Amino acid sequence: MNGGSLPVFRESLFDMLQKLTLLFPLWMILICATALIWPAWWTFTNQGAIVVLILGFVMLCMGLTLTINDFHGVVRMPRAVAIGFAAQFSIMPLLAWGIAYLLELPDYFAVGLILVGCCPGGTASNLVSYIAKADVALSVVMTVCSTLAAVVLTPLLTQLFAGALVPVDTWMLFKQTIQVVIVPIALGVLLNRWLPGLVQCVLPVAPLLSVFGVCVICAIVFAANAESILVHGADLLLATLMLHGGGFLIGYHFAKFLGCPVRSARTIAIEVGMQNSGLSIVLAKQAFPMLPLAPVAGAVSAVMHSLIGSLLAVLWRIRAVVPGRN
Repeated sequence: MNGGSLPVFRESLFDMLQKLTLLFPLWMILICATALIWPAWWTFTNQGAIVVLILGFVMLCMGLTLTINDFHGVVRMPRAVAIGFAAQFSIMPLLAWGIAYLLELPDYFAVGLILVGCCPGGTASNLVSYIAKADVALSVVMTVCSTLAAVVLTPLLTQLFAGALVPVDTWMLFKQTIQVVIVPIALGVLLNRWLPGLVQCVLPVAPLLSVFGVCVICAIVFAANAESILVHGADLLLATLMLHGGGFLIGYHFAKFLGCPVRSARTIAIEVGMQNSGLSIVLAKQAFPMLPLAPVAGAVSAVMHSLIGSLLAVLWRIRAVVPGRN
């Protein structure tokens, strides 16, 4: 391959990887379907710390995409970030608690749903913001801010909303959040700073690897609880549809009410509606061992918010924001 064709090959490879990444909802459905139909295929993965390690890898991939300058975005767009932050940690926990109460979910599903609502925005929100032609920079900054704040807020909010249902080990949640969020992201940022050449080689495939990492985490939970999901799936589908649908809807109108332009409001809606369900699964498994079905809510949630977010992104991409429109 001569030197002139190498850049063309790289560009073609990057385009292919990007297209594969944009099929996130399809991979989620297909991989989780195999876990439900042939759970035995996934039995070997439900061992020890495999899920924790996979989520750590996903968060490392997120860290590789960040630089120190990205954290300066809080200074450049403080109002939008503050509005999104407030929406993230108020709308979703309240919605999750209200839906669990309204649908009279059993404690194990209620705790799982509340934990989803108390988690930060997921990395998939950045991908969906890109598809929707929303403000990707704002999405990244919001994800980083909510993820860092989750070390404190996720345990406290879970204690507040789920503490009446079951004992909540706040310290365990705190330690697990540091382990699977802060450490991998910090490592990714440092690698990006110290080994930029290596990171640039890995970066094109990192989003696709993150997508498959989240899909595998959900598949492991689906396979381990296939029978329960098939029995109680309708309740969980309704609960997660209400949670994430409400998050998108209320998040958008909350931002618009506070004067955000359409593009920023769409970004905030995506960030609020799409939670880090992988984190909720890991925290549920580690902090609530007495509730083995609690992680199932996170797995169903991941499928639901991916589908809603992707459909909304396509709709918003078609109805792109006109420059200057508020």
